[in-house]
Amino acid sequence: MIRNDHSIEGKAILVAEGDESSYREINSILLASGYKNILWARDGGQLLEILRGFYSQLGELGLIILNHKLPNCEVQNICQSINRFDENSRIPVIITLESKADLELPIIPSECKNNAIELISKPINKSEMDSLVHLCLLLKRERDIRREHEESLIDELSERKVMEARLKYLISHDELTGLANHRSLEKSLELSIHHCRNFNRCGALLYLDLDNFNVINDIEGHETGDRLLVSVVKQIRKELDKNQHIARIGADEFCILLEGVNQKQAMDLAELLRIRVDEQHFVTGDKSYHVSASVGIAMLERSEAISRPSEIISHAHQACYVAKSQGRNKIHLFDKRDTATHKLRDDVHWVPVIREALSLNRFVLYFQPIVRLSDGEVSHYEVLLRMKGEGGTLIGPDQFIPVAERMGLIHNLDMWVIENAIDFLAGLPETDSKTSLAINLSTYAFQDVAILPLIKQKLETTWVSASRLTFEITETAAINNFDKTRELVARIRALGCHFALDDFGAGFSSFNYVKNFPVDYLKIDGQFIQNLVSDETDQVLVKAMIDIAKNLGKKTIAEYVENIETAALLKDFGIDYIQGYLLGKPSSEILESGSHQIKEMINQIPGTEPLFVD
Repeated sequence: MIRNDHSIEGKAILVAEGDESSYREINSILLASGYKNILWARDGGQLLEILRGFYSQLGELGLIILNHKLPNCEVQNICQSINRFDENSRIPVIITLESKADLELPIIPSECKNNAIELISKPINKSEMDSLVHLCLLLKRERDIRREHEESLIDELSERKVMEARLKYLISHDELTGLANHRSLEKSLELSIHHCRNFNRCGALLYLDLDNFNVINDIEGHETGDRLLVSVVKQIRKELDKNQHIARIGADEFCILLEGVNQKQAMDLAELLRIRVDEQHFVTGDKSYHVSASVGIAMLERSEAISRPSEIISHAHQACYVAKSQGRNKIHLFDKRDTATHKLRDDVHWVPVIREALSLNRFVLYFQPIVRLSDGEVSHYEVLLRMKGEGGTLIGPDQFIPVAERMGLIHNLDMWVIENAIDFLAGLPETDSKTSLAINLSTYAFQDVAILPLIKQKLETTWVSASRLTFEITETAAINNFDKTRELVARIRALGCHFALDDFGAGFSSFNYVKNFPVDYLKIDGQFIQNLVSDETDQVLVKAMIDIAKNLGKKTIAEYVENIETAALLKDFGIDYIQGYLLGKPSSEILESGSHQIKEMINQIPGTEPLFVD
């Protein structure tokens, strides 16, 4: 009877038989059934030697056929030894008896009866032996499979425990530095806040931020940046004791929780850490980098009434922000009166307001006339931006423009103004076809490559003449990245638009740059105009600016003109255009062509030839 189950045919079968003829008879039966891996033990000594050889590979031995009268062998001891193996590794045993009478003998120990130990008497029946061997080998295979599954499960459970332990560690620690992370810091802070509130135990939180870390990280790569962080952490740890906990809460930001310290002790340690970081020189390859840190300090005291970890972290962060704004590589103690802190709060308030106003189109354009002194005609209007607040109130640009510049929203406002100003011109009646606008652009507008395509597209789709647009750029914007800005201004002027240099004279470099900057108008900074009548120095400067502009072939505009006396002085100096409350406040509507009010006002300026008023 040939078996086709190769998984059991390959198992070794150990025949422990002292009589050679009996062995040959059993061997013949096994070979006829397809079993080839057959071993022979003549006595108990050989049996034990063979079993020792299989001890570490019990799965390779599938069956023992054992004569109950094997020389030098205690069958009961052998059965008990096999029974002591792991349950899933127990080897089935067929015990051959000399006669059927031996079936009555107590050969199998009671504790071994569940180990598939079978008895068969001589003479051996081939069919009976063949079936019994096959069943025993199938049982061994099932035991092996069960053992493999259990071992696999044990390995899986072990791996899972290791993974769970690692995840548990990572939940509260930073993988790179081994420091506590933000979550762990908050837990420690909760306990410190409890101690402070209930036991009056003071403390402090230091917020340490590396200065210009991003520069090194970007130039040398993140791997080098990681080595720098590890080096800095090592240096900081040397100065801390076991009661001072350090956590990494950002890429290059660390918090140090100090328990049981007063303000002086906290500031002293902050200064020590700043010095230690400042002393470090990080070397990579043939380059050496200097590293510094700004440190913010927030005290944990009952008088502060701090109830949440996020509050003291925020205070320490704001103090660090102030330290950076004061020149970096400094320490600063949190103070609610800090101007920089108020700016941060303003930013938090205004950013969502600005975003909502952009999405809901809550901005409006206002217009202030710029008048030509020679004939009293409105040359063009300066476009001014307002925001609609709750209940229809108007919010001035001084409240939201600085925030937009700091928080990266100014590009959106620039784009909105350009689009809506051109649309406004396109919507004017034919009688106002000569109306022109001057659009203020932010300091950052000329760093945005999208501005030129936007202007071109709007002009093409609205059929508005480019000559009706004048863009005002501040002196600061013109000087910053001078070559790139000048190139973009030239390309916009090539479309037919005009340019005015706003706040002219505000900086000492104005006269040097204006020679090479392609603008049509120079708009004198209002600080020189407001006190022009009473300030002789301003008069000398304004006169010089107007003369320089004339020599360069550029027109001049004076803003903040609020009275007749200022207008008269400017006329004597040769100013071309004036703008201010004297001639008109910003309004959501433009004036009628040839405004009588403006011409009547111009007629009041001493030395002006009377203008005809309809």
